[in-house]
Amino acid sequence: MKPSKVPRRAPQAVLALIAVAAGLAASALQAQPVYRIVGPDGKVTFSDRPLAAETGAAKGGTPTTGAGTAGAQTLPYELRQAVQKYPVVLYTSADCAPCGAGRALLTGRGIPFSEKTVATAADSQALQRLSGETSLPFLTIGSQQLKGFSDAEWSQFLDAAGYPKSSILPASYRAPAPSALATVAPAPASAPAASAEPRPAPSALPVQTPASPGNPAGIKF
Repeated sequence: MKPSKVPRRAPQAVLALIAVAAGLAASALQAQPVYRIVGPDGKVTFSDRPLAAETGAAKGGTPTTGAGTAGAQTLPYELRQAVQKYPVVLYTSADCAPCGAGRALLTGRGIPFSEKTVATAADSQALQRLSGETSLPFLTIGSQQLKGFSDAEWSQFLDAAGYPKSSILPASYRAPAPSALATVAPAPASAPAASAEPRPAPSALPVQTPASPGNPAGIKF
């Protein structure tokens, strides 16, 4: 009579090592950080790399902090949405007290804006084509045009555009430097002379009836 075969089993030490290795692998996966990233359109994604690595800042790039699209990426979501939909541009000149008051309002409220200065005849002509006149300050919020400074009126339009009532700018924000309104460039010798007729100024959208308690003027963009 032949003896029955006993099934071979892995030694207990090998089984113990396998269990320990599996536990270490699970711990490593649990310890790996997961980053929540909110895109410019508000879409939420998750990644195992921080935002700096995703945007290329880790490669030595320096983020822009102006009021343009690139700079808007560094702003809080609420403010970034307003900047992208309704960018603010302030037109000023030297020795203009109302211009300083308007600038102070925007700065104190934490509104990212671009400033265009009117100092030359070319600047004045460009302003005339844009607004229909040369009075300053002149403010645009998206397609809206505000001529002259009025604390109440400017605040109403900024509220309607979705800008926060108080500053939420990050400490690292740096406003862009003012720049001349008109950019003078030499025209090619064969280029025809530019027409002297001013282009019609874009019309501001009309003020509508009140739409909500947060928008008492009923402003629609």
